[in-house]
Amino acid sequence: MPRATLTLTVPEGVWIGDLSREHPDARFRILSALPGEGTGVGLLELSAPDLVAVLQGMEENPEVVELEPLARSDDSVLVQFETSEPLLLEPMQGSGVPIEMPFDIVDGRASWEVTAPQDRISALGEQLDAFGIEFRVEHLHQHVTTEQLLTDRQRRLITTAVELGYYDTPRECTLTDLADELGIAKSTCSETLHRAEGKIIKQFAAEDPPEGSPWPSP
Repeated sequence: MPRATLTLTVPEGVWIGDLSREHPDARFRILSALPGEGTGVGLLELSAPDLVAVLQGMEENPEVVELEPLARSDDSVLVQFETSEPLLLEPMQGSGVPIEMPFDIVDGRASWEVTAPQDRISALGEQLDAFGIEFRVEHLHQHVTTEQLLTDRQRRLITTAVELGYYDTPRECTLTDLADELGIAKSTCSETLHRAEGKIIKQFAAEDPPEGSPWPSP
């Protein structure tokens, strides 16, 4: 399933974007968020050199209708808030794409990670455009788990090889040792290991192409 990393520019006039631009050294980490009827409730971890000034800015903003600090340390504070301008939540609702939490907003830009079918990611892009939210796709690749990539037999072989030190330098076990440990023929062990390694290497190359290589379009 496709996985995308997006950088959004929070539009001018949206309180959290404006406040983060006023305090570019502050980090607004959204831990959770829930849209309501024309409002949004969120849990925020705020880190800033001048927490008092940023909190005061939140309190004085008319779009922040409720603000409750929950816990505080020297350079951060945990805050629950309600806003009448949940702009960043609306594209999520319209596209049906859940945004992975937490995500950060720094200096007017938000970083999102999403995993969804290609048509849903396209719908999210259309929703962002509709709400006037500029965005850039930083990374797009097929997200494949180990369970999807390898068979049970291949996964067991790779796991055992790692545990026995087959991939250590210098090696702590030979191919013969590995085959004996699993009770299989050395030729079977070699072929199965080669196939598993090939899948892993191809997946790695697909996700992290060398610099200067063409990148898949979103």
